Amino acid sequence: MKEQILDNPGIIAFPPALYTGTLLIGLLLDFVFPIDFLPRSVGLVLGMLAIICAGLFAISAFRAMNSARTAINPSQPTTAIVSDGVFSLSRNPIYLSLTLLYMGITLLFSALWALLLLLPLLVIVQIGVVKREEIYLERKFGDEYLCYKARVRRWV
Repeated sequence: MKEQILDNPGIIAFPPALYTGTLLIGLLLDFVFPIDFLPRSVGLVLGMLAIICAGLFAISAFRAMNSARTAINPSQPTTAIVSDGVFSLSRNPIYLSLTLLYMGITLLFSALWALLLLLPLLVIVQIGVVKREEIYLERKFGDEYLCYKARVRRWV
């Protein structure tokens, strides 16, 4: 039992909660201090495109992780390095999909404040989630993960 508790990357927070919380703050700021930065039609097209891409990345990543029988939730132990499918394009396709979803929503609502908060959010995700996961995976899988890391970019 104690080993299972230690067998995770110790991320700072559940990534979807980080994205959701930041998005809600940005949308609230946009409601209080509205700044339109895109024509409605451009925001709709770009926003929907980003959301569709986010969905495709997420579905592909979930399928690959389920096929490998490893946990999707980063607070649970990883049992395998998934390197096929969308994981051959990005080491973090789920975070990429969350970022695309976030961007899509900000574009749909033309929410400049939310878009501006994306950069600090990505810094937090990089330091508090991705780096911790990488350290964990290097420790747990050694050369297997290092070879994968050398072949595949972090984001895209």
